[in-house]
Amino acid sequence: MEILISTAIGFLVACGIYLMLRARTMDVVIGLTLLSYAVNLFLFASGRLVSNSAALISPDAAAYADPLPQALVLTAIVIGFGMTSFLVVLAIRAFGDLGNDHVDGEASKK
Repeated sequence: MEILISTAIGFLVACGIYLMLRARTMDVVIGLTLLSYAVNLFLFASGRLVSNSAALISPDAAAYADPLPQALVLTAIVIGFGMTSFLVVLAIRAFGDLGNDHVDGEASKK
């Protein structure tokens, strides 16, 4: 289970960095979104992924899931959605003003 989670986190980080290094604004937005998914998965995995464990602490529960990473991930999802929507609107506005979708505003000369 740990190898699967760490592989998924590594794949999301690699894809996010690759997309962020491209010169298109929507690729940068998607790359930032993938990086935020990787961070959310990392935070969620830090809360002791255990099958059939109690969500809340009770006196007779031997193993329980830590609620703090779950709350952090939920907050990060809401903030990430807001920032992604802001970046998409900003990218659309930049495309309308500049006429292209390059990060620096200049089309590459080939």
